Amino acid sequence: MTRLAYLGPPGTFTEEAALRYKPDAQFLPFPSEAAVASAVESGMADEGVLAIENSLDGSVTRTLDVLIHESALAIRAELILPIEHCLIVPPGTTAEDVRVISSHPQALNQCRKFIERCFPNATEAAALSNSAAVDEMLKKQGGAAIGPARAAELHGAEILARGIQDNPHNKTRFVALGKTDGQPTGRDKTSIALSVAHDRPGTLVGVLHEFSDRAINLTKIESRPSREELGTYIFLLDLEGHRSEPAVAEALAAVREGALFFRMLGSYPRYDDARDP
Repeated sequence: MTRLAYLGPPGTFTEEAALRYKPDAQFLPFPSEAAVASAVESGMADEGVLAIENSLDGSVTRTLDVLIHESALAIRAELILPIEHCLIVPPGTTAEDVRVISSHPQALNQCRKFIERCFPNATEAAALSNSAAVDEMLKKQGGAAIGPARAAELHGAEILARGIQDNPHNKTRFVALGKTDGQPTGRDKTSIALSVAHDRPGTLVGVLHEFSDRAINLTKIESRPSREELGTYIFLLDLEGHRSEPAVAEALAAVREGALFFRMLGSYPRYDDARDP
């Protein structure tokens, strides 16, 4: 049985992603992204699941920093999870009873219109996670929480409203991390991190040409501070294809040769919504 670490506690969207990724695994919650990576690196877990990108809020910087600076793990799979926020209350609570709404700050922001329209007089309270918010609100009179339906199920709470997020297209991309990346499937993606010389023009353009000249599609490019000097950055690229494919391998070799820093984050199957159960 696969031992699967994830950013806990139970009842979070990351746990839901882990359940979808490998339903028969042994699930091991950890308190931080770095702890999940350490569990896999040390052998306490076989794989780890972390959020890496949200369609509304962008990249999860803590996960990126773990991948770039703090770990040698590779991405071996990805999964995209639609995010449905629910208003969760203690059993028997009505809308008129709600005085305080708790959740992770990100969830509160993603449900801003619902809160302002339906509970304009309610106080907002930040929690470490959506699941923790549900646990805490059960101890407060007039308390409510925003979180996934599973959190209500685990804590014996009730769902007062579903789908309360402002944007119906809210999705989060999760990655499974392991000591090796994925095998070629014919429908793959590769992620890399690199830095180039900042003291002369055209260095980044040169990297991009290595892919465009070989008809390799880049699906994402962004930058993160290098942590070394102000004004220097590490670029993160996602591209179509597996690192073992001849054209991709050739492009990656050329990029690696000209880069000041290069890190292969992994090749893995592109997520297919149609195949998700």
